[in-house]
Amino acid sequence: MKKYSLILAAGLALAGCKGKLAEDPHSVISPEFLKTAQGFQLTYDACYAGGRTVWGTMDFFFMTVPGTDEFISGKDGGSDMNRYSSNYLPTTGTMNNVWRPIYQYINNCNGLINAAPDITGIDDAKKKQMVAEVKFLRANYYFQLLQQFGDLTVTTEFNTSPKTSADRHPASQAYDLIIADLQEAINVLPDGPGIDGVLPGKAHKAAAMHVLSRVLLTRGYSSAAKPDDFTKAAQLAMDLINIVGPKAGLKLQDDFANVFREGNEANSEVIWTVQHTANLPYNGPNNSSGHDNILNHLWVPQYENQDGMQRDVKYGRPYIRVVPTRWLTDTVFKERVNDTRYRKTFQTMWISNNGAKLPKWPSPLPPGAPAGAVSGQPKFKVGDTAIWMPGYDVTDAQIKAAPYTLIPPRKYSNAMSPAMFKYFDTKRQDLNYPSIRPVIVYRLAETYLIAAEALMKAGRTPEAVPYVNAIRRRAAFPTGNAAAMDITAAQLTIDFLLDERSRELCGELTRWPDLVRTGKLIERIVLHNTEGQKNILPRHTLRPIPQAQIDATTTGPKYPQNPGWEGL
Repeated sequence: MKKYSLILAAGLALAGCKGKLAEDPHSVISPEFLKTAQGFQLTYDACYAGGRTVWGTMDFFFMTVPGTDEFISGKDGGSDMNRYSSNYLPTTGTMNNVWRPIYQYINNCNGLINAAPDITGIDDAKKKQMVAEVKFLRANYYFQLLQQFGDLTVTTEFNTSPKTSADRHPASQAYDLIIADLQEAINVLPDGPGIDGVLPGKAHKAAAMHVLSRVLLTRGYSSAAKPDDFTKAAQLAMDLINIVGPKAGLKLQDDFANVFREGNEANSEVIWTVQHTANLPYNGPNNSSGHDNILNHLWVPQYENQDGMQRDVKYGRPYIRVVPTRWLTDTVFKERVNDTRYRKTFQTMWISNNGAKLPKWPSPLPPGAPAGAVSGQPKFKVGDTAIWMPGYDVTDAQIKAAPYTLIPPRKYSNAMSPAMFKYFDTKRQDLNYPSIRPVIVYRLAETYLIAAEALMKAGRTPEAVPYVNAIRRRAAFPTGNAAAMDITAAQLTIDFLLDERSRELCGELTRWPDLVRTGKLIERIVLHNTEGQKNILPRHTLRPIPQAQIDATTTGPKYPQNPGWEGL
């Protein structure tokens, strides 16, 4: 798929505001040029390029990962938004940094869809498929905004100049457009990735089915719910797993570790990815385009401050934006005999790479020091274990006697804790470079969990159990007792499913929407998030509408703010 960054005028008043996106390589396309085959193709490329502004960037990461029961701020990751502090306001830049570019890419999609009937020079079948792909993208963009902000401005108009007025429509209207777009994509597109010329990152039927099942599941919890939302969500997910998926070559990987294995992002479990690029104008170390995939940096702890260690590409640049909550490491992943996902999700060991910082044994040797330990001699050499986090408590005496830095859970800190490694990239050119790995956005394991949740919510819990057990049994591979991973219908609750989603999907840019969807955000922050538990309020279940949007709406009625955020 051709990678191209194209910024068209946005559909809302704040399109004219200057900011990060103004520095992108861009072109403003007139309606006349859009109606040419060349303009149509460039706009199509731009619709896909928008995905890089969402999946992989720090702003979207901050709106989905920290401030949940899974992750809190790391040493260099403080955020008023993620702490739910009194300084988290409509002027907080993160919201506008997501809101504004997504609306710009929605406008790109609108332009292509509206221009399609007048395009000549493109085969009709190809043009129909291009439009269906772009409707899939538009649905995704709207859905991301809807999950964060609630009621939205819903427009299918292509705007070529800033507007000073904007209406805010009920969420039901956004759902209607999203569902219609996804249904058209399902009806038109090829079954799945890797078939009929569908390249990685391109839209297809299976991806649209997955998103639509999640959309219907989400609507089923909301005030816009339809009586059959959960039933339809379940059926779509089951049809994807059992019918469309097999035809498209989609199936669970045998080993959970392979799903995010570097270089394996097109594996059989991956439904849809956002492709990133090594092109330096879009993905260089000092690029401000907003297209960087920096997920590789955000989880990395401050390992270089430990004995025997220094920064390197293998272990990554320590942005230290988040660290896992103790609930995540100690409770959700507590079972590690049969369930392999903890050790296949978190890095807990570092190998020494710096001979200039080797620690030496003290004199006298501590009780319990290993045989061969000599006072005044290094505890280990380069290539040996330098840091180990065993995941269980050890005594202070054991810490002193260990031939490496031994860090039990009680010693975790906001600088040094287990590191979630799904996005690590060891093949980039330089330590400071962003990642060029594709971002896995949707995968089949989540489809199983959507099917289970929708079936349970539809009152069909016994039917949901096999879908949960399929995920749990896979997690026992290649060792352990798979049968011991099975659960019963009596164990299946929304809290269990949320815990299971953490075990399976930890860090995969879904957690904040998951907690909001299920009505569990406040409850779980109070229980498990030590930095947000005293601050979170009912208004925090929706993001504030960016103040930039409200200020830019100067004609007609004032743009409405979300409840509880007015006047802040």
